[in-house]
Parts: sequence; structure tokens; C-alpha cells
Amino acid sequence: MVDRVNQQVRKKRIKLAIYISAFVVFEIMVILVFALVLMKARTPKVRLGTNVTFQNFKTGTQARPSFDLSFTAQVRVKNTNFGPYKFDSTNATFMYQGVTVGQVTIPKHTAGMRSTKKVTVTVNVNSNALPSTTKLGSELGAGVLTLNCHAKLKGKVLFMLMMKKKKSSEMNCTMTVDLSTKAVKSMIC
Repeated sequence: MVDRVNQQVRKKRIKLAIYISAFVVFEIMVILVFALVLMKARTPKVRLGTNVTFQNFKTGTQARPSFDLSFTAQVRVKNTNFGPYKFDSTNATFMYQGVTVGQVTIPKHTAGMRSTKKVTVTVNVNSNALPSTTKLGSELGAGVLTLNCHAKLKGKVLFMLMMKKKKSSEMNCTMTVDLSTKAVKSMIC
């Protein structure tokens, strides 16, 4: 009888060890899937929004080419990670044919988990720094103005409030302004 009780206790212990081992293997698999899928840091996307509002809109003629624009635009930081993206303050540079015509500071912010952070900035651009050899006169004669915008955001994706992964994202946008309607004709990022 003692032998039978010992065998039953032994079988229960083996059964319990099998259950514990299966649970540990299952938990390891869950942790691996979580680490490989959810905690993989993707690069956030930075874009200039198409809803640009002009406050100041002055352009010269084809004979005296110049421009002086002031507008409000949204910088959109799309975070597809399963953790917030905290990025530092950075400068966005606006250029006309490779020459810097304006700069704006994108302030330090946090884009939430799997969301888009919209930061409104006011931009002032003018043709004071342009050399006289540019094609600005012919472009103004055609009724358009093409500006390029470049910025590089540097920040960290935060997972589970303890794991940080550095990620940087670049914005390269080309904005075409229609001078007759005083609106953005196209935005390519």
C-alpha cells in the first residue's frame, strides 16, 4: 500500500513537472514573439502637411524677381512603434535651388505610441540670400515657386518605460506654390 501511495505521489510530481515545463516553454515563446514583433523599433516618418496658411505673400516681377513669404504649416511625425517616440528640437531648412532661404525650429515633442504628432510651425522665407544668377525670374513668370524643405529628427523610442532605442528620421519635401491662387499646388515628400 505504501508502494502504491509513493507511485501516485511520483506520478503527480512528474505530471506537475511536465505542466511547469510546458508553461515555461510557452512563456519563452510569448516573450520571443513580443521582443521580435512588438519591440522592433521602426523609423518614424516626418512630413510637412499640405494645409499651409499664408500670412504674408509678396512676390516680385519677372524683371525684378523676389519673394517674401510667411506661412504656417504642420510638421507631422508618424510613429508606428509600440512605444512613444521622444525627439529633440531640430531645425528645418527651406531652400530654393540649393540656397537656404529660411529656417524654422521644430520644438522638442513626444509622438505617442502608434499615433501622429502634429507640430504647427511658422516659417519665414525670402529671396535675400539668392544670387542674381538663379532662375527665379522665369519661375515667377510661369506663376509658380518651388521650395525644398529638409530636416532630421533625432530621438528615442521608449519600450515598456525602460528600453530605449535611438532612431533618427529625415524629412525631404518639395513644395510648389501657385502664385495666382496663393496656395500650395503640390507637396511631394
